[in-house]
Amino acid sequence: MLSNPKSIIQNLSAAEYNCLADLNLYDSPECARLATQAASGRHLRVTSNHQDAAVEVYLCEDDYPGWVSLADVGLLQRATLPYRVTIFSESEIKKLLPEVIAFTHKAMQQSNYYLWGGTVGPNYDCSGLMQAAFVSVGIWLPRDAYQQEAFTQSITITELEPGDLIFFGTPQKATHVGLYLGDGCYIHSSGKDQGRNGIGINRLSEQGDEVSRSYYQQLRGAGRVIKSYEPQRR
Repeated sequence: MLSNPKSIIQNLSAAEYNCLADLNLYDSPECARLATQAASGRHLRVTSNHQDAAVEVYLCEDDYPGWVSLADVGLLQRATLPYRVTIFSESEIKKLLPEVIAFTHKAMQQSNYYLWGGTVGPNYDCSGLMQAAFVSVGIWLPRDAYQQEAFTQSITITELEPGDLIFFGTPQKATHVGLYLGDGCYIHSSGKDQGRNGIGINRLSEQGDEVSRSYYQQLRGAGRVIKSYEPQRR
């Protein structure tokens, strides 16, 4: 474990580290806005960009960038082994989807609210819940909804099966994602500006409740997870 972070932050090498606890990663060195979270045990690579109050990193499993605050540098430990990707076949992933769905139901039963950047629970954002659900069985997705849309195999709404992802947003970009449960329903973490503040189940229909109707008007399409994400940075 790193100690005396104020003196060490300038001497951190551009190398791979493990998180010794759940960490917040921020979108700037000011550490004012959450970008994502890293669960204990995740790998991250420290870059050579060190500021007075933070160090720039990227998470090895999904290539996601961020900043670790000075206060949390002591929760990093130099990795003894580099991150290694686990390869899944499409058939192996299909067998694991009931566990992915079960994870989201369990998460919904806990007291939670929508947290922008949340991935470690109990408070998630939409894509954070999807990433956490799949990684609970060892399958990695990219971090954000638009990245998840690009990563998955595009399917039509009529082809939806339980465990597929449904994407919402504008014609230009996916900004929201949910997990299809079957019978025209999906589970997702929704912000209070859409009529909820946390995880819930909605119908993929114009005839649902207020939240269902609001999202249906933003429907973009759907995608199927057929592989685990492989980091691009080496």
